[in-house]
Amino acid sequence: MVDHEVTARIRRPELLARIQPAEQAARLFEPGMTVGMSGFTKAGDAKALPRALVERARERPLGLTLITGASLGNDSDGMMANAGVVRRRLPFQADASLRRKINTGEVMFIDQHLSETAEQLRSGALPRIDIAVIEACAIRKDGAIVPTMAVGNSASFVQGARQVIVELNLAAPAALEGLHDIYVPRPRPGREPIPLTHPGQRIGGTAIVVDPERIAAIVVTHSPDSPSSVLPPDDETDAIARHVVAFLEGEVTAGRMSPELLPLQAGIGTIANAVLHGLTRSSFRNLAMYSEVLQDSAIALLESGQLALASASSITLSAPMHEHFLANLDKFRDRIVLRPQEISNHPEIVRRLGIIGLNTALEFDIYGNVNSTHVGGTAMMNGIGGSGDFARNGELAIFVSKSEAKDGAISSVVPMVAHVDHTEHDVDVLVTEWGLADLRGLAPRERAPLIIDNCAHPDYRPLLRDYHERALLRGGQTPHVLEEALSWHERYRTGTHMRAV
Repeated sequence: MVDHEVTARIRRPELLARIQPAEQAARLFEPGMTVGMSGFTKAGDAKALPRALVERARERPLGLTLITGASLGNDSDGMMANAGVVRRRLPFQADASLRRKINTGEVMFIDQHLSETAEQLRSGALPRIDIAVIEACAIRKDGAIVPTMAVGNSASFVQGARQVIVELNLAAPAALEGLHDIYVPRPRPGREPIPLTHPGQRIGGTAIVVDPERIAAIVVTHSPDSPSSVLPPDDETDAIARHVVAFLEGEVTAGRMSPELLPLQAGIGTIANAVLHGLTRSSFRNLAMYSEVLQDSAIALLESGQLALASASSITLSAPMHEHFLANLDKFRDRIVLRPQEISNHPEIVRRLGIIGLNTALEFDIYGNVNSTHVGGTAMMNGIGGSGDFARNGELAIFVSKSEAKDGAISSVVPMVAHVDHTEHDVDVLVTEWGLADLRGLAPRERAPLIIDNCAHPDYRPLLRDYHERALLRGGQTPHVLEEALSWHERYRTGTHMRAV
């Protein structure tokens, strides 16, 4: 007997016969398949199938290629990696266990700009999705799937998958329906421009269209999203926020922006979230966001009235804010739009809207190159995510970082980054708790003193100045002492400190 809430959520009656336990649905998966799972930064991810696949792998190794929107919640990535469910993973992850498997070479990880995955699926550069697993809060009469707190790559997965499994999550309120704007670009060549000219504009439908015959199974769950793990602001992130706010105020004073600024984007994580929180103490009003993820800070800005509207691909919140958001959903409904990530991150739209991108760096060098992915130049942290989509194409690319890590053993400002995700050509502004370096219009030789004096920790400034002065003697457009350029990383790798102490 199917209960009333389930029948109310599955509005196409013949699909009720396809409800089955996750363990049964897991038997549809065969070794070597390519699987697309919903989920973007712990939001809207499948909850039951990952666990069922772990049990399935105990009987038969699967070695799947797993494609998602971004990271999964509920420890799913780690469980599946440890059980041998996943052999290849893309385009982003944030799980410690999976990270270890990636860095030992047991899982092949393709670190990819988040706007590119759907395009490569569409063109055939990536294998066709065998099974798409999509979390939903409802299935409409026409069979269309209503997503939950994230869209990510779900629409593209469904469009191309041979089979679709829907996880109907009763913990996600049906009232989420209407929050989404599902627009999928047509194949190339002959694709028309994406008709989006304002962050709040809706250009698609409210659900993911699918032929109901391709829905192979429906698994009913009642599991909330994993809460975000961002830390509250501290003195250093408050200082970074003040520098960013002062810079943006200067842009308004100089006449380069209106008091409403341009649409904002912020990457995931504690520092970016804290900087957005800092805007609640600013004089800016009637702001707009066009981003990938809405974190606690975005909801706070919406509540303060400073943020008029927000467009993203997912909503990832702390447990208290998640509860508050769902309890006040009607208040936010007309001010939030959730889109496929190939639209939220699309270079065409980012360039058109003139996004102010705010993202986090692991380290940056004295010429403005940014490493946001590889610890020590070799070990993957999480992935590039969408930062490159916005840095390359936005109006302003701002990268923030604390100036030191590991109690001062690591400087975030180095002579040369050990891995480059964002070249000097794509980076406009660098910020630490010590200050801000506006790099626009500056040659490499002019950038270095500004970055050293404004952004580096005082303990490291003499070393950086000495390196740069000796590099200048060798000449070049971008002067370096090549035999020493990565010596700081080597000192830390073989000892305990980047400085020779």
